[in-house]
Amino acid sequence: MALMTGEQYIESIRKIDMQVYMFGKKVENRVDDPILRPSLNSVRMTYDLAQDPAYDGLMTAIDPDTGKKINRFNNIHRSTDDLIKKVKMQRLLGQQTAACFQRCVGMDAFNAIYSTTFEMDAKNKTHYHDNFVKFMHMVQDNDYTVDGAMTDPKGDRGLAPHAQQDPDLFLHIVERRPDGIVVRGAKAHQTGALNSHWMIIMPTQAMKPEDADYAVSFAVPMDVKNMFMIIGRQSCDTRKLEGSELDVGNSEFGGVEALVVFDDVFIPNEYVFMAGEAEYASMLVERFSGYHRQSYGGCKVGVGDVLIGAAATIADYNGCPKASHIKDKLIEMTHLNETLYCCGIACSAEGKKTASGNFIIDLLLANVCKQNVTRFPYEIVRLAEDIAGGIVVTAPSEKDLRDPKLGKYVEKYLAAAPGVSVENRLRILRLIENLALGTAAVGYRTESMHGAGSPQAQRIMISRQSNLEAKKILAKKIAHVKE
Repeated sequence: MALMTGEQYIESIRKIDMQVYMFGKKVENRVDDPILRPSLNSVRMTYDLAQDPAYDGLMTAIDPDTGKKINRFNNIHRSTDDLIKKVKMQRLLGQQTAACFQRCVGMDAFNAIYSTTFEMDAKNKTHYHDNFVKFMHMVQDNDYTVDGAMTDPKGDRGLAPHAQQDPDLFLHIVERRPDGIVVRGAKAHQTGALNSHWMIIMPTQAMKPEDADYAVSFAVPMDVKNMFMIIGRQSCDTRKLEGSELDVGNSEFGGVEALVVFDDVFIPNEYVFMAGEAEYASMLVERFSGYHRQSYGGCKVGVGDVLIGAAATIADYNGCPKASHIKDKLIEMTHLNETLYCCGIACSAEGKKTASGNFIIDLLLANVCKQNVTRFPYEIVRLAEDIAGGIVVTAPSEKDLRDPKLGKYVEKYLAAAPGVSVENRLRILRLIENLALGTAAVGYRTESMHGAGSPQAQRIMISRQSNLEAKKILAKKIAHVKE
């Protein structure tokens, strides 16, 4: 099959019988639901741009095993150039959607599982890598979107998975059959599950031998029996029901998270990539986390480009683009945003080949990248709000603007720079609000903190990768210390 068009992708998702619940009710028409559709549009952009000749080689790649052109989101990184192109692709999509385009987790899961299963099979004489490669080629051939799921609800954070009062607070194997396994539990904060054809499940943390049933990785189609989703609530989400695309801020694109419940789901052996190999859970988690922390040096930067552009535009509309403090704030926003991009490119350029042949980023630099992402977008948002002014959270609605009685007063008292329409000023203000405070805050500001792991998770990895002993040797040599 050739690469799907955006419209073909939409229709392929429409055909999947997913079990989705929102606001206490089952969603019968997921594809056209006004709250959910913007998130689907964001994924569609990954298909539309792959059809554009201008982005051939960036949005697409050639799989060396088959010689076929595939969407880069289904690619195995074979070089540092692949790693760099991944970051550039993510920045492009962030610029085009100003939202989460949801396919990064699946791509990062692909590459982490590819190398981990190879090394697992080499030691244990298992067949997980063969299972994964067959699944991967099926996904590539059909141009599917695959969601990656790592985060468990976790319950009491001070207890290991096996020690939880409720064993289902970490997804685990409850039955082993000759033809597969049965799993129970949930995966939380699942961005993109709603808009995927398949999911790849991974363990959420390092495991000890007593946690073997929790060391599980597999692929599952989105219409599998006994799996369902509960959509997460977002700030300002019901604005999409009001019929005002102006008040939404970013009406076309968005992201949606879900709690995905596995209520005794059967997984055939052919789709199992780990089933009790607790000693390899840490490797898989660390590699996936590294890849996903690299991703933030692209996607968040692209959305940051849009927010910087919105801040500069509102400065024009407010009539103060030449004020020195405005120019300085825009410079600082750009400095912070490009620093994030530098980290994403650096950890890619310093990537190394694994035993399986695919390339992994420099783990230290990837974690430094994500640590910066937990901070810099917050400052970029603060500066955008500063430039916009208090009206970013006090502006009247579109209904007030259109009202025969009230509209003239909105036009009169919200006028700013000459030649700028009040409607255009409100549109930019709503976009800033959306990125800083509204539904897109999940895909930019707040998600910058917790996506790909909390700040402390990166600090733990930075500590592990920092190689202090080697640095001590450098210092002692320069100081002529003899011990």
